[in-house]
Amino acid sequence: MRPGLSARRLVVKVGSAVLAGEEGLDREAMGEIARQVAWLREEGREVVLVSSGAVAAGMALMGLPRPKDMPKKQALAAIGQPLLMALWREAFAPSGLRVAQVLLTAEDLSLREGYLNAKATLRALLDLGVVPIINENDTVAFHEIRFGDNDQLSARVAALVEAGLLLLLSDVDALYEEDPKRNPGARAILEVEDVERVLALAGGGNPLGSGGMRSKLLAARLAGRVGIPTLLLPGRRPGAILEALEGAPLGTYFHAKKRYRGEKAWLYGLLRPRGELLLDAGAVRALKERGASLLPAGIKEVRGRFSRGEAVRLLSEGGEEVGVGLANYASEEIDRIRGRRSAEIEAILGYRYTEEVVHRDHLVLKEEA
Repeated sequence: MRPGLSARRLVVKVGSAVLAGEEGLDREAMGEIARQVAWLREEGREVVLVSSGAVAAGMALMGLPRPKDMPKKQALAAIGQPLLMALWREAFAPSGLRVAQVLLTAEDLSLREGYLNAKATLRALLDLGVVPIINENDTVAFHEIRFGDNDQLSARVAALVEAGLLLLLSDVDALYEEDPKRNPGARAILEVEDVERVLALAGGGNPLGSGGMRSKLLAARLAGRVGIPTLLLPGRRPGAILEALEGAPLGTYFHAKKRYRGEKAWLYGLLRPRGELLLDAGAVRALKERGASLLPAGIKEVRGRFSRGEAVRLLSEGGEEVGVGLANYASEEIDRIRGRRSAEIEAILGYRYTEEVVHRDHLVLKEEA
């Protein structure tokens, strides 16, 4: 059984290995995907497309091999991105659907303001009947703030728009127990209940795609943790999306866990919380057993520098991650009030925002995620 096939909102990720051949982007493949997306729109579904291919398009246009250094890759992405969007616009033209380009970096979604702005923009585009086409902003992204690849980006976008299903279109038709290139008799895995158990099976990917199977498993794990199932499909097979959504046993379906929406999903999906708070045993018990907020009395140490409203990781005295939350005070302020009662905050700081350092409504525990 594959729950989520009837989801009203879908995120479809298309990899470079599906879109690109040796001579550039494949118009026929793009047209087939656009046809299926248009059909889904006719059914009343909303679709957000996450598309790779900018670097591959730039490589073909400039007649260059895939670059090894980041500046050249960024340059080729800048050259290829307009071509990628022009071809998507052309692919959707027969259906009358309009498309919009959205470029994101990890930093855009790691701060709440950027997260909310991106969410509002995508919501508005869907309300207008436009197909958002998202790509990582390779021109400005650098190692510390990159999503890593568009598989990871698509999982975060799925959480951002609260999709009911994530579809990963790949040059492979499913996850296999063994590498089918080495063992033609390898068996496909049709359903995965627990991604952790199959992560060891991941192998290399098509040289035109940077993700590989391991990246797709990590994306499925990330989406599954916020309640979004993932379906890995053969992207070059005509009609694969529509057949799979109608129940055909295509690809590999990754089941999801308990669903979290909105801020909890965003907090859990942060790439890099800005700091850490070390808690005493009593505070950890209060958070886990009573669903309490974090008060200054339970904080033993402040690590890192962060501002009010930024995300922090909460740790036990033994260094175990307890959860992630939004700090109501800056790191310097928390360092002054840690270990003290909430009633003393105003006397120490000269003001008080709230009596909690992290409110329960803005905190997600590790076991909840």
